[in-house]
Amino acid sequence: MTEQVILDPLVPWLILWIVAGLALVFVGLAVWRRLAGWWLRGLAALALVAAIANPSVQSEDRAPLSDILIAVVDESASQRISDRAAQTEAALAALTAEVTARPNTELRVVRLADAEGDGGTELLGALSEALAEEPQGRIAGIVLLTDGRVHDLSSAPGLPAPLHVLLSGRSDDWDRRLIVRNAPAFAILDEPVNLTLRIEDQGAAPDLGDLVTLTIAIDGGPPLQFDVPVGEDLELPVTLPHGGMNVLQFSTPAQPGELTDRNNAAVIQINGVRDRLRVLLVSGEPHPGERTWRNLLKSDSSVDLVHFTILRPPEKQDGVPVDELSLIAFPTRELFIEKIDEFDLIIFDRYRRRGILPSVYLENVANYVADGGAVLVSAGPEYAGAESIFRSPLGLVLPGAPSARVIEEGFAPLLTDVGQRHPVTAGLDDFALPSTEDGVPGWGRWFRQIDVTPVPEATTVMTGVGDRPLLILNRVGEGRVALLASDQSWLWDRGYEGGGPQLELLRRLAHWMMKEPELEEEALWVEPAGQTMRIIRRSLAEDIPDIVVTGPDGTETALRLDETRPGRFESVWDAPEIGLYRLTDGTEEAVIALGPAAPKEFEQTIASGELLEPLVTGTGGGIIAMQDGAPDLREVRPGRPAAGRGWIGITPREAYLTADISISPLLPAWAFLLLAAGLILGAWLREGRR
Repeated sequence: MTEQVILDPLVPWLILWIVAGLALVFVGLAVWRRLAGWWLRGLAALALVAAIANPSVQSEDRAPLSDILIAVVDESASQRISDRAAQTEAALAALTAEVTARPNTELRVVRLADAEGDGGTELLGALSEALAEEPQGRIAGIVLLTDGRVHDLSSAPGLPAPLHVLLSGRSDDWDRRLIVRNAPAFAILDEPVNLTLRIEDQGAAPDLGDLVTLTIAIDGGPPLQFDVPVGEDLELPVTLPHGGMNVLQFSTPAQPGELTDRNNAAVIQINGVRDRLRVLLVSGEPHPGERTWRNLLKSDSSVDLVHFTILRPPEKQDGVPVDELSLIAFPTRELFIEKIDEFDLIIFDRYRRRGILPSVYLENVANYVADGGAVLVSAGPEYAGAESIFRSPLGLVLPGAPSARVIEEGFAPLLTDVGQRHPVTAGLDDFALPSTEDGVPGWGRWFRQIDVTPVPEATTVMTGVGDRPLLILNRVGEGRVALLASDQSWLWDRGYEGGGPQLELLRRLAHWMMKEPELEEEALWVEPAGQTMRIIRRSLAEDIPDIVVTGPDGTETALRLDETRPGRFESVWDAPEIGLYRLTDGTEEAVIALGPAAPKEFEQTIASGELLEPLVTGTGGGIIAMQDGAPDLREVRPGRPAAGRGWIGITPREAYLTADISISPLLPAWAFLLLAAGLILGAWLREGRR
């Protein structure tokens, strides 16, 4: 119970001050007139003013409130290395025991996990939230149990009490770290790109020599090893092996005694793109479809097209001198012998053997395919004749043998069962008009097809008249070949009978032959979004085995993929942490990195209070190493140093909760009036006697 005198005026304060001023004037006038009872008159005026001011006694029934000590426990990834987690729990237990032994003191514990994504340790943000939930007038101290590696210093709140840091880690800690200083997101295929790497030691590192082994692996393949110096920037030229996403992993072996090997590796992803696609188009004779091929290839600014058209066959005799037919001789030897390996794709459009290209040139094209090149044949009637390109050395790699029959009748191309799943033709039905009654897609008809017999290992993805093969694909050695057994795909381009997906078909066909990763028949890849990955498996099989995902810590997870459309299986999975993941179904493999090249939590692993020191010093707190033992808890006055050797201080707040308030007048009104009247009477009597 506490009591205090308060004023509760019967009139507004302004009027009260006016009355007090008038009373002071009257008393002053009495003094000026030398009245003997002026002081009695002054006391009477004071009694009247006091009566108007209505002095009262306020009684409060107060319940004392306990002081609050906030402890923020850092449980981020860097706090889980070495024995820091055990250190922190032991320090928290000792702090809890100290608070429990103190009267009128409570402990609020806030545990901080890793920030979402790669946000690092947002320790001060967690402290801000904890302070917002507690009355500021009760907070007597704040303790951070951490390794000092925080990443949100800009979120530091105002601190109403001393801030202390109990620092985990040990004085002899050391760690080795691999750093990728710069890595581009894109790179041109077949051109080296420079990466800057650095291997450095932190903390009390022992002398392990000036050289260390650096391992480099691309897409999880066999690693390459190099001996590199420690503490120096390394310029590393890298040439990407394929288009699409390339995952490069750099690592250095863990050393005895270092804190963690999580930062001994770095993973970067570089998207390989082609600078220019070089295509050689060989047209056997002018025809309506020739312009379609040319327009398709010239419409893409990234394609360098060399077009070779035979306008005048050797058997044509018109009397025109040969030296007047063209300004320059076409460089056939240079193209088909010397520079053939520079082309990404060679297209033979209705080509027939006329002696213009010697057999040795065509044999060189066959070798080009076996070594990794690509050849596409668009066949017309000449493919079925005696001058067919199939009856040349190139026929050894072509996927279909002609039967010498040319079918001249209307038909709508259809996808085979395999074609429904093959990436070159899958989903082409989406580009068709509504199906007719007999189930044929609403594509425009073609009117000529060459009857061919596919080689056993070839894949037929489209059929024509009587289910005869129309589009045949095959792999030969390291290269790829395709045969389109009709020269009338241009009808789709002209929109005949509604047209068809000619542009999409030829684009996919060209990209499949140039081994673009997104058009592989058997492929496994991942599309990451934060820590969520969309796993995609493309296969010609109707069923696939489970995908086994191996995480950064070696944990394996088996996932079942659902078929979302023919030949495409997908699943969405939330990864538990950032890092390098390997995926396999026993046949196909993929590697994906979630998060940055190196997680922020492992950029600096040596415990240090340097970042938090300005905040601690500003409140008079201290930084105590956990390895030195648990500090004592003491009371200190506000403004005094709150930390010393082996102890930390809190400032008691003496907060309370008012349970009840009662107000009663100091004197009743009649008592003030009686007192004033008595004083006035006394003044009159005194002055009357004189």
